[in-house]
Amino acid sequence: MEAKLAVIRGDGIGPDIVEQALLVLKKIEEKFGHTFHCQDVLAGGCAIDAVGHCLPQETIDVCKAADAVLLGAVGGWKWDTLPGDQRPERALLGLRKELGLFANLRPAMIFEALADASPLKAEILAGGLDLLVVRELTGGIYFGERGTRDTPMGPAAYDVEQYAEGEVRRIAKVAFDMAMKRNKHVTSVDKANVLDSSRLWRRVVSEVAKDYPDVTLDHLYVDNAAMQLVRNPRQFDVLVTSNIFGDILSDEASQITGSIGMLPSASLAQGNFGMYEPIHGSAPDIAGQDKANPTATILSVAMMLRYTFGLGAEADAIEDAVKKVLAKGLRTPDLFTGEGTLVGTAEMGRQIAAAI
Repeated sequence: MEAKLAVIRGDGIGPDIVEQALLVLKKIEEKFGHTFHCQDVLAGGCAIDAVGHCLPQETIDVCKAADAVLLGAVGGWKWDTLPGDQRPERALLGLRKELGLFANLRPAMIFEALADASPLKAEILAGGLDLLVVRELTGGIYFGERGTRDTPMGPAAYDVEQYAEGEVRRIAKVAFDMAMKRNKHVTSVDKANVLDSSRLWRRVVSEVAKDYPDVTLDHLYVDNAAMQLVRNPRQFDVLVTSNIFGDILSDEASQITGSIGMLPSASLAQGNFGMYEPIHGSAPDIAGQDKANPTATILSVAMMLRYTFGLGAEADAIEDAVKKVLAKGLRTPDLFTGEGTLVGTAEMGRQIAAAI
């Protein structure tokens, strides 16, 4: 198989971790006989420095022409003083909009070798953890009307939360389709006791559920969902929710695994196109120091192979290699507790590639 990849290395540790992900992808090419043509493009702070804009048109064009996008991370304190609409993170919103990436998949799992890293008690996580957050990515408050106005209390700013039925229906279908491949349980998270947008969300999700009679559907208010994630996360299979709620809950879910540097994500459009990236940020304080954990980016490549290219065996090979390396006791600084072998970014990438 031949395919085209747009590669956005980005800022901070982005180039460090993407380099190791591409090393692993090269090993997949060699073992399984595939060819991935990679083209580097700029987005984020590095694009601001190079061309004065966080998301150049060339980047959008190359990404649209590719079969998938691999992204490292964007942002950093270097650009923190820029106005909000000019900051590196705006590149992510622009990519999601331009590429039609409406569904964000964030798995949260406990790797057996890292179970002790979770802040939750062992009895809560007994038997492991494997849940999937499906977050709507191109609607809601992040993309709604915004502005400022004068009020009796002084200048005010506002951001509008709005969802159309079609937006809710398509993300709900993604969640139910994913549940059919997992444990057939969907939990829809909203704030229907307060928000009109959430009442529409709950009604449409319930309508979609009728097309999936084998899937159990629950509804939770977002505050209760946040509590349940730390109280009993094993009750969940697939959680589906809005842009802002999903942003918060997926970060919480990642933290209960105790290993934010281990968790990948996929942002999908209609069809097979997707953008794949780790869930963590750019960590500029350790950029270029061989300290970053590349595993989340490597596992994002596994998600890319599985969801965009339908290469299940290749994805399994990467995931199994990660488990083997962890079982050997290799740990990057974010995971190292004094036991096992401390390794850097490059060595972790080499070890995972070698284990495929």
